[in-house]
Amino acid sequence: MGRQLYETPGEEKAPGMSGTQKKVIVIGAGLGGLSAAISLAQEGYAVEVLEKNAQIGGKLNVLSKQGYTFDLGPSILTLPHLFERLFQRSGRKMADYIPIRPLRPHWRNFFEDGTVLDLVPEKDRMAEELRKVGQDPQRFQDFLAYAGRLYDLVNAGYFEKGLDTVGDFWRFHGLLDFLKFDLFRSMHGGVARFIDEPHVRDVLDYFIKYVGSSAYDAPAFMNCLPTIQFRYDLWYVDGGLYHIALGLRRLMDELGITVGLNSEVVNIRTQGDRVTGVTTADGRSCDADIVVSNMEVIPAHRQLLPPDDAARRRLRHLAPACSGLILDLGLDISYPQLAHHNFFFSGNQKAHFDAVFHKGVLSHDPTLYLVAASKTDPTVAPPGCDCLKILPHIPCIDPEHPLTEEDYRVFKDRVIDKLERMGLTDLRKHVVFEHVWTPLDIQRQYYSNRGSIYGVVADKWKNFGFKAPKQDARYANLFFVGGSVNPGGGMPMVVLCGQNVCRKIVEWDRA
Repeated sequence: MGRQLYETPGEEKAPGMSGTQKKVIVIGAGLGGLSAAISLAQEGYAVEVLEKNAQIGGKLNVLSKQGYTFDLGPSILTLPHLFERLFQRSGRKMADYIPIRPLRPHWRNFFEDGTVLDLVPEKDRMAEELRKVGQDPQRFQDFLAYAGRLYDLVNAGYFEKGLDTVGDFWRFHGLLDFLKFDLFRSMHGGVARFIDEPHVRDVLDYFIKYVGSSAYDAPAFMNCLPTIQFRYDLWYVDGGLYHIALGLRRLMDELGITVGLNSEVVNIRTQGDRVTGVTTADGRSCDADIVVSNMEVIPAHRQLLPPDDAARRRLRHLAPACSGLILDLGLDISYPQLAHHNFFFSGNQKAHFDAVFHKGVLSHDPTLYLVAASKTDPTVAPPGCDCLKILPHIPCIDPEHPLTEEDYRVFKDRVIDKLERMGLTDLRKHVVFEHVWTPLDIQRQYYSNRGSIYGVVADKWKNFGFKAPKQDARYANLFFVGGSVNPGGGMPMVVLCGQNVCRKIVEWDRA
């Protein structure tokens, strides 16, 4: 990055620090928008963030009721060094704003046949877990070596350089590196090269959860995802992950970034091939030299910009990733068999993926992600109690064949039945608080495309894993950030996207 807004000894001020600072408006205070705002302020821009909701964070959201605290959105922190950069560039330490600690195990995996398998990064402990199910530990290490090579390739260009297109990939990597991406396999095919034990195979396939896609459709280089945990660990933020948003807000206040809450943007004003500012729901007109939209690309084009057939054609391959049924349960007991992060696997995970991503129906036997943060953090539930966040992946909204609230209610009961069958005995009897969000609620709250949680699907046939580019093709001073933009969904990726959008703006603006 360039120079910083706040000086450190011996440093000059960033360009634009006079009264002629260029003005940037960021639409939306999700993590991508916050990262872009902080990075742009560090480069000397005057930044204003406009957020339609009453608090910052976007999908990084929190619910506190009756002594229980739930992370409504992301609940796994990975790659904290990408967050750390936001603080380092202002001469600060993230630990002073966002205290984190590693978790053990990373996940606990439950299967219908009674098998339980923990994921841990320590090689010897992981080998013990693998031997329990009959998987050769060396083949697992071979897979991790393969995943690590893919991660290093993806990280060098797609992540760190912010590559946006196949052409960018080709120019950066060249033919020899390009062929190292295991281009002709799916993610599942890449796992199957090394892993023959079905439980372990299902676990590794389900790393695709980070981007809300199917291991059978995603390109093999998505096997870079296990490296994120096995190399860089998995972390928790004391008090819940919403404290990430609170820590970033402190930094933003120190950087002088203006944040307008309850300030919904309803129009991006345009003139020729440029945008000139935005209009809010209360009629306020805000001028800007540059606009960054943290609203997803397709909803932003539909709701905020003039109709553009060319843009619709350019974006038609960006199918939404899956949605989810978010079920938060406050219990009057604690289940000792649970870890902090848990997965209850489908008896036929291929059929589950097929239901969600091909048939667009609610799975008869879904894989469930269950968070019991009270196992690590006693402040999030009353003593002796668990607070459970349960998230099965389900199809995004199909406008032509919409599911009803009754469909989601029946599915919720199916989820509870599965958990009771797999060891959470009498779960229903111990629920003292319940909160449910469907894709309709997710779309209403965040304006996400068809209720998607993770932005754009990673599908080798639809988009080969690429999302939308960061700079608009029609309006040169309009940029996008977040899960619908490369490199895609997940907290560390949208934070990195914000930093890459800033770099792209600086290069374009100061060329």
